[in-house]
Amino acid sequence: MSKTLDFLKEHESQSPSRFVEMATWRKENDGWLRWSRNIALSLIDYMQSHNLSRTGLAEELGVTPQYVSKILSGKVNFSFKSVYEIENKLGISCMSVNLAE
Repeated sequence: MSKTLDFLKEHESQSPSRFVEMATWRKENDGWLRWSRNIALSLIDYMQSHNLSRTGLAEELGVTPQYVSKILSGKVNFSFKSVYEIENKLGISCMSVNLAE
């Protein structure tokens, strides 16, 4: 047990944990993060069905490969205009709206 504790103390981070802060942020932003992940999944499906790399998708969208990587992370707070431009350029639908009747 002492060996384990010594190992943990030796590898202890000097910076405080941000786990609670990040968990709170994810909970507060759950709604748009879910939409962002769905858009990322739609783009991954598109890439697979069209045999595209991130660079290929970036070319089709007219953006940088770095921006495609950011989109695929599922953590982009898109504007409606951005989503429309992606859908229009690729000829796909990334979002669906369920209206309660």
